[in-house]
Order: sequence, then structure tokens, then C-alpha cells
Amino acid sequence: GAAGATCSAWGGPGGVGPARRAAGLTAGAWKTSAGAAARTPVARATNLTRTLEAYKKAGIAIVGLAADGEAEIGELKALAGPVVIVVGSEGKGLSRLVGETCDFRVRIPMPGGTESLNAGVATGIVLYEAARRRA
Repeated sequence: GAAGATCSAWGGPGGVGPARRAAGLTAGAWKTSAGAAARTPVARATNLTRTLEAYKKAGIAIVGLAADGEAEIGELKALAGPVVIVVGSEGKGLSRLVGETCDFRVRIPMPGGTESLNAGVATGIVLYEAARRRA
């Protein structure tokens, strides 16, 4: 829903999600996407870690969003190049194995004291930063 619409708004080519144990596109999410769900292809990966490793071998940086990430998004030069942005599940974040597969784990600075953002909002912030760097 919101993450797909945001990806479409900033020119992202599409998304990848796990084939199992993942929420599908509900009617509410379809409506929330304001039509972006029809324009943003989403592939289902049987093994997400293996898929991310294949992207790495193709020269694409894998950036995972994590509240405890080692760097802030404003510091990450990799966002200016080919990149896959990995967003964890609501409440749980990235799985251990997916987090270890990422080249970079970044956090969004939140000076207001908020502990975390929902996945759609966090995706929007990072995609905006990536688009800003490419402009």
C-alpha cells in the first residue's frame, strides 16, 4: 500500500517481498495506494536472503533500515547509486539473516525522541533521500 505508492512516486522500479509469511495486498492497502499498486510490480522471493545476495553480485548496494543502524541515512553515499532498500516488518524490523546480508544498516535520525516509524513512512523518508541525491 503506502510503501508501494511511495516507491512509485519516487521512480522506484518495483519491490520484492518474501513468498511466505508476508502480508498480501489487501483491499484496504490497494485503496490506500491510490492506483500505485497497479503500476508498481512486486516480485515474491522464495528465499529473500538469496535474492539479496544475487543483487549484491550484480553490483547493487543492499541498504537495510534499522533503528539501531550503524549510520544515518544522510551519511550514506550508497543511496546515490544502484540500491535495494530493505524494510523490515512492522514491530519486528529486519530478521537477523536479512540484516546480516545488508551491506549497510541505516537509521533515520529522529531528534523528537520517537523510537520508530511505521514501514511506509520510513520507506518514504529513505526514498526521498535517495531521489534528492540523484537530482
